[in-house]
Amino acid sequence: MHVFSTLAVVLLLTSARAFTSATTRTGLRALSSVSTPIAEGATVPDVTFKTRTRIGPPTDSNPFDWKDLTTNDLFKGKRVVLFSLPGAFTPTCSSTHLPGYEDNYEKMKGMGVDEVYCLSVNDAFVMRQWGLAQKLPECQEIGSLGFKNVKLLPDGAALFTRGMGMSTTWDSNRGFGERSWRYSAVINDCKLEKLFIEGGGIVQNSDPDPFEVSDAGTMMEYLGSK
Repeated sequence: MHVFSTLAVVLLLTSARAFTSATTRTGLRALSSVSTPIAEGATVPDVTFKTRTRIGPPTDSNPFDWKDLTTNDLFKGKRVVLFSLPGAFTPTCSSTHLPGYEDNYEKMKGMGVDEVYCLSVNDAFVMRQWGLAQKLPECQEIGSLGFKNVKLLPDGAALFTRGMGMSTTWDSNRGFGERSWRYSAVINDCKLEKLFIEGGGIVQNSDPDPFEVSDAGTMMEYLGSK
């Protein structure tokens, strides 16, 4: 009887430790998946974007080469609009989000904006093919990033997205893996002037993909109020 009781206690303690360990790991995973967006007024993350720049005429078989662009290259001393979305070629991004900004590009430029960027956690090759599929007008000047109006900014390693606190993971829901939550922002001399986050906050493995406040219309209203 004594041997049985001792064995039972050992088994109970072992199970308790295993449960506690598993719970702790689960808790850590949950905590690590929470993204906290940076606050308005904060400096945007200092990262390097791996872009492709034109180095030759369209007749070349491969008229592009790699070009590193830093946060300072893009935002220092400038006031820019940046909108970010879950992925190139995805439905809402292709049918509404990007087209809305493309259609209003010149109007935004006339409202005190130096440039408009579309960011996604995709590589430069995917972003270019998406732009071509969207029939964005190409810029064939040497040194250009490929398109005349809205510039497609690849954040393939999600470095800027994580720094902005906008990283979300769609794995069990859509199989996307790590992507950016949908948002739009005004960046003024590397400082976050204004931020519009869809749904009021970031949700991991979200079922809905809200699109209500990061659209071009909302951005135009904000720019017009300044």
